Amino acid sequence: MGFFRKKKKYVPITPLRTEEMKQRHAQIPDDLASACPGCHEIIFKSMIGQDYLCPKCDYHLQFPARERVDWLMDEGTFREWDQEITAANPLEFPGYDEKINKGQRLTGMNEAVLTGQGELEGLPFAIGVMDSRFIMASMGTVVGEKLTRLFERATELDLPVVLYIASGGARMQEGILSLMQMAKVTQAVSRHSQAGLLYCPVLTHPTTGGVTASFAMQGDITLAEPAAIVGFAGKRVIEQTIKSELPADFQKAETVLENGFIDRIVSRKKQHQGLHFLLQVHQKERTVE
Repeated sequence: MGFFRKKKKYVPITPLRTEEMKQRHAQIPDDLASACPGCHEIIFKSMIGQDYLCPKCDYHLQFPARERVDWLMDEGTFREWDQEITAANPLEFPGYDEKINKGQRLTGMNEAVLTGQGELEGLPFAIGVMDSRFIMASMGTVVGEKLTRLFERATELDLPVVLYIASGGARMQEGILSLMQMAKVTQAVSRHSQAGLLYCPVLTHPTTGGVTASFAMQGDITLAEPAAIVGFAGKRVIEQTIKSELPADFQKAETVLENGFIDRIVSRKKQHQGLHFLLQVHQKERTVE
């Protein structure tokens, strides 16, 4: 009987005109939403809290340096150091000036690391935060200089150091001058350690290259955020070199922890408590001495 039913009239869907589509897209801000790297769900910017965690899966999203400092430290206690130092183009590398300018616009910082001192629940310490939006927080001469001054000043003021690390490694646009920063910062960290002061690096996504091969692995207690990539050479580079596929969890913080290169993985929800405990223990140790 259904054979004799009246068929529905087909109404074709008229596609939007190209110009109309452009106008509609123009009304949507570029930074309105993005896909979470963890669960791949769309996250609207308004949904992200002060800890920059995915509201759907708790994935640790990219955390801007100034926002991280405001989130971690007691309100009104942070004092920035060496804000005026800015990058140059010592090798006159083509396009490098444009990259620096873009990084400065994105971050509101002169370079890829923010340094200073402040307090966490009343306990004083020095802090450095690397911002991966600035040329992947690569380590050039200014990053090296600011980190060296961070540890030298912390040594003078008898302060422990907490350093949030994220980096693509040495900055290729500065050649050997960039690689020299590895030894320079390492020596400053060593002098800070010889003074009996705590250095706690927190490895965030990603921590790679010459940064991993130097000050990132010099901590007294080394922490990492969940799922952060921690390693020297990139996974694809290694696979191409050894002509073999690596495991999916290769260089993830969880794997690095299992192999003894870091001490603990701490989510952002527990970092206030964890860092405060370490600073408290360190202060008591210094008082006993």
